[in-house]
Amino acid sequence: MPVTVTQRHSPNYGPRREGARPDLIVLHYTAMESAEAALDRLCEPDAEVSAHYLICEAGQVVSMVPEDQRAWHAGAGAWGAVCDVNSRSIGIELANTGAHPFPNPQMTALCDLMGGIMQRWSISKDRVIGHSDMAPQRKFDPGRKFDWRRLAREGLSIWPGAGHAPGDFLRDAQVFGYVLSDDVGETEILDVFRQRFRPWASGPLSDTDRALMANLAARYPVDRAAPNA
Repeated sequence: MPVTVTQRHSPNYGPRREGARPDLIVLHYTAMESAEAALDRLCEPDAEVSAHYLICEAGQVVSMVPEDQRAWHAGAGAWGAVCDVNSRSIGIELANTGAHPFPNPQMTALCDLMGGIMQRWSISKDRVIGHSDMAPQRKFDPGRKFDWRRLAREGLSIWPGAGHAPGDFLRDAQVFGYVLSDDVGETEILDVFRQRFRPWASGPLSDTDRALMANLAARYPVDRAAPNA
């Protein structure tokens, strides 16, 4: 169903570079004690941060930056070949400290909002990522409490399937979209992968991790159909 959106202008945005269109959605948590405090920060000029939307715990949606503009939510990082994630994405902040589950009204509003965004911009479900996916060395949001599986059930994200043989974890991670660097290796990729797909798991890399990553790489290789790729 259509979601009701209120407006609060943030000055922290600019044009998307090189004529880019959004083909990613990046999900965040605010890591602040209240939605009001997060909204104030996202609209404060000196903070130099913003997002397109903020969703409060009770489900209220606030628009701060027009979707066709470049909000300042992603920072340094990459997903596949995309290095300027801000120019290629729509950023959604969820009011949450990262320490507790996301309430049902908030998740319902998120699903409604995402459905419209994905339709307007022809964004496929495999182009929905977490902030941690694109910046595994420094970000943890939306975190282990976020219900990625619900998004997948509603056709708004992806979930790995069973039946794949274990593969080369890091090679498959790169095929899927994770980017390695001097600061990002197996430890960091395993952590953010589990945050999203196996939040209950711990311990060293396992064959289950390898098999699930191989499944994701086989089904959803990054950038294969991105309109700006």
